[in-house]
Amino acid sequence: MSTNFSKIAVLTVLASAIAITTGCATKRTNSEVVVAPLGIPGGQAGYNGSVSMNNSSAVMAGAENLQAVVYFGYDSSEITAQSASVLNQHASLLSSNPSAGVVIAGHTDERGSREYNIALGERRAQAARNYLAAQGVSTSNIRVISYGEERAAAAGNTEADYAQNRRAELSY
Repeated sequence: MSTNFSKIAVLTVLASAIAITTGCATKRTNSEVVVAPLGIPGGQAGYNGSVSMNNSSAVMAGAENLQAVVYFGYDSSEITAQSASVLNQHASLLSSNPSAGVVIAGHTDERGSREYNIALGERRAQAARNYLAAQGVSTSNIRVISYGEERAAAAGNTEADYAQNRRAELSY
């Protein structure tokens, strides 16, 4: 009986290894996208969801005075005129500080599957990234992450709550 258990354990480990390696066979080649971690990154005692960009104090001070959130319509990643106004201010800051970096986190409301919301959050963050790039900001200084529905700005299920959750946040 112990031999059978050993054989089953070995087969289970091998099957898991095959499933893991075949799931990683395709790599994204067009841009860097970070998916929200489900656990605490190694070496950290706590995790607040932010990604450090190691910007200068001047960049950090300049960013403090800017609105850091752009909002989107339902099931949309289209940059509105209001969002463009916010992004233009960030483009100005980033253009005047060419070594500065920014993280753009895409978010969604709770409607839709987790996979769909991660993809929509990515499209929103990419739309903001592409807008900044069109304003002359180097894309090598922009990181994109999608949290989907995982980090709601407003709890609740009213249209006003959903509208607050359909966003991209810029952080330095």
